[in-house]
Amino acid sequence: MALPTEQLIEIERLLATTEAGTSAVADLRRRFPQLTWVLCDASDVTEEPFRRLAWFDLHLIDGSDQCILITADQARATGLALARRNVGR
Repeated sequence: MALPTEQLIEIERLLATTEAGTSAVADLRRRFPQLTWVLCDASDVTEEPFRRLAWFDLHLIDGSDQCILITADQARATGLALARRNVGR
């Protein structure tokens, strides 16, 4: 299951207008229940982000196997890891 570009654009728009609160993740989970969502601190992720936003680094995740992996392949993405950055602190 690929992450459609249209959904990714909408997700990026939503995250660009919000601060780094956990309510953003809850809203995304409600809007896109078919996707897997992971919220973590940016310091917990060593891979380069797929996208950088004001408050979050976005990492595509592939959950098609038993383990969740970070992927750069949008066609394999089944969700997103939102790595929260400490902006302005």
